[in-house]
Amino acid sequence: MPKPRLLVVMGSGETAPTMVTTHQRTFARLGADARGVLLDTPYGFQVNADDLTSRSRTYFAQSVGRQVEECRFRSKAEAAADPVGHEQALDDLRTADWAFAGPGSPSYALRTWAGTPVPGILVDTLARGGAVTFASAAALTLGVATVPVYEVYKVGEEARWLPGLDLLGAAAGLSCALIPHYDNAEGGTHDTRFCYLGETRLAALEPELPDGAFVLGVDEHTALVLDVGAGTAAVTGRGTVTVRHQGTSTVLPTGTEIPIDELRALGEGRGGNAGPTPAAGGRTNEEAADGADDGAPEGEQGAPSLLVSTATAEAAFEAAIAARDATAAVAAVLELEGTIAAWSADSLQSDEMDRARAALRGMLTRLGRVASGGLVDRRDVVGPFVDLLLRVRTEARDAKRWADADAVRDGLVAAGVEVRDTPAGAEWDLP
Repeated sequence: MPKPRLLVVMGSGETAPTMVTTHQRTFARLGADARGVLLDTPYGFQVNADDLTSRSRTYFAQSVGRQVEECRFRSKAEAAADPVGHEQALDDLRTADWAFAGPGSPSYALRTWAGTPVPGILVDTLARGGAVTFASAAALTLGVATVPVYEVYKVGEEARWLPGLDLLGAAAGLSCALIPHYDNAEGGTHDTRFCYLGETRLAALEPELPDGAFVLGVDEHTALVLDVGAGTAAVTGRGTVTVRHQGTSTVLPTGTEIPIDELRALGEGRGGNAGPTPAAGGRTNEEAADGADDGAPEGEQGAPSLLVSTATAEAAFEAAIAARDATAAVAAVLELEGTIAAWSADSLQSDEMDRARAALRGMLTRLGRVASGGLVDRRDVVGPFVDLLLRVRTEARDAKRWADADAVRDGLVAAGVEVRDTPAGAEWDLP
């Protein structure tokens, strides 16, 4: 049986609960003995590189159920200082069945890999039967052209293309610029779609792509799985994949599986957008606006986002407090704490984790406040005692022991119980 040749492109969420199933399916195709390595170059310049590597390895061990090794190549200077260690790292990459790279800077990764065996090793991994999973910043490097995201969005440099690895071209014949974080909405009032480019910048850049190249967008928490051996392209996760040719888009929802040849045809403007009916499994932008998940197989959407899970836990907590249900309130707190733990390995580029932790602290604070007075209705607690005293008072009044009756009433009032005498008898309340 031929070995699988899988190129998995993730828009984001590479170490989040949303992509666990996609990772597991990839490893399952490779077999139980498959070796996996984590290539740390894209974030090699960051001071928290060790932490990112540790968190990622923990995620794959605990959530995906696979041990992965670190393939350390953080800088050319470090490689030059330890040539033996660097060659060992390259050999680890060369002999791995599965190679992974994720967050960081695409331009830094490309500069670091330039003139080294890394691009060729990745091509060989796919050619001999293996898997390459690139996500987020690393995914940006896969096309014929790359967006220098940090330089454009953070530094303010002019939007431009950099030459990419063109692994998509070498492996699948797709001449494209791969744009992850395609549906990003962090900007709120300003357009941060298309990996923080926005429509204006992307529209200006499109004509500058090499002849015949198109834009291939992958939403956040979404994967495009290219089975090079079988010649198929499948969309998994929560969002969509967009094929954009000269400003016109065809949207492929999660659950879509089409031939790679058809994906290429869409990118070349030879299908999908020629008329009102899109290519098989594809949709136009207008149709996509009605809901990206329509028709997706059960479970393909993946886990909900951290913000959605946070909002769900908060709503459950508020309902529990309103119902005076301490057990349900604690369950909501534990559910959010577990969600935060599950997402702790994700290399989030937003404030979602901070917002989730703030919500958790708020829920714990509320629990502390209600604990001082208790969640149980005070009427249920003191009711039997008040009713007993009111019966004693009634007996005293019937026996014309007015002083005793007044003493009972005065004692209840002093304890905070409001007593009202009515034709039907004494009534009470806690103001």
